[in-house]
Amino acid sequence: MSIDLSGAVWFKSSRSGPNKECIEAAHVGTGQVGVRDSKDPGPALVFGPGEWDVFVAAVRGGRFDL
Repeated sequence: MSIDLSGAVWFKSSRSGPNKECIEAAHVGTGQVGVRDSKDPGPALVFGPGEWDVFVAAVRGGRFDL
């Protein structure tokens, strides 16, 4: 399945600095969320609503903290 991302409005976290590696996200229809590299905005990963909710919960829970 291909999703048209040409009209997506991408945003970065307010916690991202101007010279930091970070991602951009965009809401791309029916609850889906696109994610891409902010410094190289090529292809994007697209997550369904449930997948995104699990990811956000893991981030908030510190699962990816170093």
